[in-house]
Amino acid sequence: MCQSCLSWYARCIAPYLVHAGCSANAFAHMRKRMIPRAGGIVVEVGFGSGLNLPYYDAAKVKRLVGVDPDGTMLGLAEPKTRSLPFSVECIRAGGERLPLIDSFADTVVVTYAFCTIPDPEAALTEIRRILRPLGQLIFIEHGRAERLRCRRWQERLNGLWGRLAGGCHLNRDPLRLIRAAGFRIVEEECEQFHLPFWQLGSHRAGIAAPPTG
Repeated sequence: MCQSCLSWYARCIAPYLVHAGCSANAFAHMRKRMIPRAGGIVVEVGFGSGLNLPYYDAAKVKRLVGVDPDGTMLGLAEPKTRSLPFSVECIRAGGERLPLIDSFADTVVVTYAFCTIPDPEAALTEIRRILRPLGQLIFIEHGRAERLRCRRWQERLNGLWGRLAGGCHLNRDPLRLIRAAGFRIVEEECEQFHLPFWQLGSHRAGIAAPPTG
């Protein structure tokens, strides 16, 4: 496919496909379990089309800042923010350079985004910077499968999948990335994706604490 066609697809088609795919029940059940645990000033990195918004607990959230580099996705999210009982601000920016002050957030939420962020290590460094010392990182991700056969298919499909699914990588290991950034994982859940999402491998969710000292 020519470069101009790829660019048009990334702007006009991929955001809607990603929104539709990530609306599936396979993702919603994990959102229902994890997102209500966010509280205080919340920053959601990889805000996308706002699919987490219905699951925030309004009694706990003081303010929500959604950050995403894709203007089309933020446009899909914006109408959903209008009826919420807490303040929501959408910022167009990449996770690698968050336009927020140090120790800004009580909670950072990242769902199905470490797979697409071009430099997840840099994004985690930024998340550490904006989190308060007693804050929490809530994550829900997919990544490298536990089963060898599935891992082999992930490697084969990775390049094509990324072009079709907004830059998503099938073979990243979110837990390794989070730990390598100095976070301590205090809670963890793991499931395997089944049809039609078997290629996404392991379904990981949990809470991580920032390093102290």
